[in-house]
Amino acid sequence: MNHILDTLLVILLLSCFLLLGTSRLAAAVRMTAVQGFMIGLLPLAIEGGEIRLRVAILAALIAVLKAGVFPWLLMRTVRSAGTTHEERPLVGYGLSTLLGVAAVGAAFWLDSRLPFSAEAHSKLVVPVAFSVMATGLFLMVARRTAICQVLGYLTLENGIYIFGLAIVSGIPMLVELGVLMDMFVAVFVMGIAIFRISREFDHIDAAQLTSLKG
Repeated sequence: MNHILDTLLVILLLSCFLLLGTSRLAAAVRMTAVQGFMIGLLPLAIEGGEIRLRVAILAALIAVLKAGVFPWLLMRTVRSAGTTHEERPLVGYGLSTLLGVAAVGAAFWLDSRLPFSAEAHSKLVVPVAFSVMATGLFLMVARRTAICQVLGYLTLENGIYIFGLAIVSGIPMLVELGVLMDMFVAVFVMGIAIFRISREFDHIDAAQLTSLKG
């Protein structure tokens, strides 16, 4: 049993509950940064004692981007937008946390029904992957602030990455770097869009954009 891998997965799972239960945007960005750092450590934990140079470079790049660059861009956006809290979520924080607990239970049930879960590096990999993906989707749907929706996108991608580690023994580094570059461009563009929305409309509530009239 890989205890380091299990510890990282448990931290990732706990971070999902914190994301669902916090209203402070800065805290949510920091929690996403923690997730990114844990994601960067996952390939190293899976490798164990003999860490290949390719895996070390990839882990370092993931950690730098997801735990450093992306959160830095989003924190700048939070400061420039002048919004510190998600004030009126479509789903309350208490109910969001309860739904998160239900999602974890559903993830473990679904894991028991999948044929490839026994081949994963840890029994927690697949359930945590599904839980992280569910958290990301929920944040994108149930939160009104555009920054929270960007965090949901990043969380969803983290879950997809964890799921990929569970079912694929090796992914070409060029493909992984391409995915990271796509994420960087997406977060950069989303940050610019949020900044423009906050300047034009004095808020970053994406739900209010549906009421715009020509």
